[in-house]
Amino acid sequence: MIPIAFYAPLKSPLHPSPSGDRTMARLLMRALERGGFAPHLASELRTLDRAGDPERQEALHRSGEDEARRLIAHYRALAAAERPRLWFTYHVYYKAPDWIGPQVAGALGLPYAVAEASRAQKRAGGPWSLGHDGAEAALDQADLLFVMTAADRQALERLRPPAQVLADLPPFLDLDEWGAVPSERVADRAPKLLAVAMMRDGDKLESYRILADALDGLRDVAWTLDVVGDGDARGAVEAAFAPLGPRVRFHGEAGRAGLRTFYGAADLLVWPAVNEAYGMVLLEAQLFGCPVLAGSYGGVAAVVRDGTTGRLTPPGDVRAFGDVLRALLADRPRLRGMGERARRFVTEERGLDPAARKLRRHLLPLLQSERGAGP
Repeated sequence: MIPIAFYAPLKSPLHPSPSGDRTMARLLMRALERGGFAPHLASELRTLDRAGDPERQEALHRSGEDEARRLIAHYRALAAAERPRLWFTYHVYYKAPDWIGPQVAGALGLPYAVAEASRAQKRAGGPWSLGHDGAEAALDQADLLFVMTAADRQALERLRPPAQVLADLPPFLDLDEWGAVPSERVADRAPKLLAVAMMRDGDKLESYRILADALDGLRDVAWTLDVVGDGDARGAVEAAFAPLGPRVRFHGEAGRAGLRTFYGAADLLVWPAVNEAYGMVLLEAQLFGCPVLAGSYGGVAAVVRDGTTGRLTPPGDVRAFGDVLRALLADRPRLRGMGERARRFVTEERGLDPAARKLRRHLLPLLQSERGAGP
């Protein structure tokens, strides 16, 4: 097994709070292990600045430099066989730059790889100026970028340094941890809709409100909605759905066993997906044969094949969302067909093994290079 230093500046993969970002970080570590590597979490320093506070960014920059110095000394003190052969960072952008990886990789002569990177030139010179500059510098130094969505690729291609490699690595699941769930869908009852998301102010709350507004225009159609999730904005979410009465049922947070039951019973996952990077729950639902209706934000198209495993509607368009939902509810055979294709899509293309093979195929050449030999 080849030792690798792994880091996630946005959210530590060890934190217990539910999060698609943390889930993807854990999955990447698992896929690296499946691919013959031995990743260890190098640091839990979180560099996130949500508000655009220059002082906070400067403090995080200093903390990152301190952490880099500590890690450089620590790794140099290890026996050569125990040192990382590569630094791997997950999710770098202007709100959560990587202040550690580039310094450690540079000092120790390690290849530097990043998965899920995005560039935002419009943030240069604004309130996130320091974070933007740090993220851009890290991406400029990276030997390899794993691109998880087509939405990110355009800017990464445009600003790619000459020697940098871009490799596609679409979002994936560990199918083994979900197991098989017998379908509980019943054809002669009202269609069961499902929404799964944390309840937070901002984009999540806006998504819930769009969904409530769309369903309000479908009072004449048979349906029920199960909502799985909780959070500080639960009161506002419940208020948004209150006019729809008992057709909407709130279940709070659910563990994996509970989610398996909900995914297995639902006829359609509905989620406007405001500013989602891609949405892990959209993949999870499809694994259980539940098609998806979602807003086409960000990289959502990387996990839902429009017209095949679900439908995508223009971002934030309540009317379009409602119109497509009405059409899907009127065509149960089409929903079932989409569900069958969704299950095949995830099981055949988005499991841990395909991801592990892609990681190994692109990382091994870096380790075989002169730089990967280390000092």
